[in-house]
Amino acid sequence: MKAVIPYKKSSAKSRLSPVLTRKEREEFVELMLNQVIDTLKEAGIEKIDILSPSMYGLENMKKANVLLDKDDLNEALNRYLEQAEEPVMIVMADLPLLSSEHVKEIISTKKDICIVPGKGGGTNALFIKNPSSYRVRYYGSSFLNHCSIAVEFEQNFEIYDSFFAGTDIDEPEDLVELLIHGRGAAKEYINEKFRLEISRGRVRLAPI
Repeated sequence: MKAVIPYKKSSAKSRLSPVLTRKEREEFVELMLNQVIDTLKEAGIEKIDILSPSMYGLENMKKANVLLDKDDLNEALNRYLEQAEEPVMIVMADLPLLSSEHVKEIISTKKDICIVPGKGGGTNALFIKNPSSYRVRYYGSSFLNHCSIAVEFEQNFEIYDSFFAGTDIDEPEDLVELLIHGRGAAKEYINEKFRLEISRGRVRLAPI
């Protein structure tokens, strides 16, 4: 089996722009990408592809194979699945709370497909045993899309419900979860810039 990580560094994570500059966001997404790659390798997945529209930030990547595809995310991933001859795990690059144990549990599913929901109806990961018999449709309520597509293609599926695997980093408040629950270089990077502000209400992010 192998894993594929969709990735774009240029002007990444615009929704974090209220708290991080463009340069900081690009540095941060690179750290998260490398952390996800390391997590996959710790789980025993050695064949890892990065699917990107550009080589920007990937010029020196040695831990994974880089595939360039300038098409829309769905078109690029569906072409990738059509050509795959072994099970594929699609993993988003912004999952610094994902652990190797999560990955091992996901890929050990007895079903044809394992779907990992993200916040707001998104999909953080997909494990597909028969990739040529499945299609993806990201954006919008992609989690519901992927459940429907599994039914349409007569693939049985399970949902892997996990707070940690389901926490992708898109909004400033997501950085709070990273500081509370995270580990590794991504957390260290944010820890140098922010602290947790604790009051009677929710824990908030505050600049150092």
